[in-house]
Amino acid sequence: MTSSPLAAARQAPRETWVVVGAVSASQYLNHAYLVLFPPILAVLSGEFGVGLAALGVALGVQGATNTAFQLPFGHLADRYDRTLAFGLSSVLGAVGVLAAALAPTYEWLLVAQAVVGVGVAGHHPAHYPLISDATPDDLMGRAYSVYGFGGSLGFATPPVLLAGVVAAGYSWRLGVGLVGVVGLAVAVGLTWLFAVRVDDAVTGPNVAADDGATARAGRSRVARARSYLRRLAASPGVLALAALALVTSTAGWGFTSYVVVFLQDGYGLSLSRANLALTGSYLVGAVAVFVGGDLSDRVSAGPVMIASFAAVSGLVAVFALGSVAPLVAVGLVLLIGGARSLAGPARSKLTDAFAPTGSTGTSFAVITVGVMLGNAVAPPAFGYLIETAGREAAFLGVAGVSLLAVVLTVALIARFGDA
Repeated sequence: MTSSPLAAARQAPRETWVVVGAVSASQYLNHAYLVLFPPILAVLSGEFGVGLAALGVALGVQGATNTAFQLPFGHLADRYDRTLAFGLSSVLGAVGVLAAALAPTYEWLLVAQAVVGVGVAGHHPAHYPLISDATPDDLMGRAYSVYGFGGSLGFATPPVLLAGVVAAGYSWRLGVGLVGVVGLAVAVGLTWLFAVRVDDAVTGPNVAADDGATARAGRSRVARARSYLRRLAASPGVLALAALALVTSTAGWGFTSYVVVFLQDGYGLSLSRANLALTGSYLVGAVAVFVGGDLSDRVSAGPVMIASFAAVSGLVAVFALGSVAPLVAVGLVLLIGGARSLAGPARSKLTDAFAPTGSTGTSFAVITVGVMLGNAVAPPAFGYLIETAGREAAFLGVAGVSLLAVVLTVALIARFGDA
């Protein structure tokens, strides 16, 4: 029988919660980096003189570089050193945010977003193996819930912070710069913590150093790359989860990127109230992620994921029609935030279960490739759809993509099982 959350937490080693707490703090910042600009798209459009589609490209650039560097960071975490992967990515992410705060032109903003994407790329490949090796099996779902809670709070912070800064009469650059300064300080502090205070059995690579050296000896880069790809191909469950992650991420980022715009233009809310609704959705999600983690430990991952994606599809469809009162629309945004957070710990448990021995970091990097491809595709695609077909059509598209996720999850569980 599964123990209660409180009893399981009491039995966990102290190092478990040190590691889970540290990576959750890092996840908080990385997720804040990802949503710095959706809350102020209207402000950025006026300042840089570009439309929503162009700003969608700026958001997509971050997702594209994030995608491109997932597997290199996964290889670094699995074969060399997780602390190095963690520190390098954390510092680069903060530097990119600071560059964005100073951006004088749209082109500069694109470059800064690319640097942010490279930095954020390393957090999943480093974070998940650290949690996996530091956490007992019977507490894994709840540990991922704490991690997801940190990420949800990170998503919730920029809408309130930036809307408050702008409403107070200050430049958006002040708020973005503050996030970058705090992020750089935390990156240095947490990297020191992992290097000095956490056991090498947790922070070290997934393979012994001599085995890795022997495997690399006398082999060309091309041969090593082919071997790497063969290992990925030998993990069909992980690849299927990555495809599912692409679909759910496309829906999620399509909703997140433009919900503030929809609430302003479609439901008549002010910028501050629309951003407050977005923050509320993340706060509801921060609570719901604990429910999802507990359910994935007590029941199983598959039903939790199916229920989550189905609920998101239905709620977004109602929101997209634009026929409800503004207060009801805000309630729908809150419910969507909670529904989509339920699936996070369940997907993490499946990834951990499907990952081949010695490839945990790489497996989570593969999943994040799917997530970040969705991040790269959704903002420009749905931004273009809004400008050509209208808000309602774009958000009905989000609902349709979420419904596709339900179908794919049913097929995935039927084929590969439920951890």
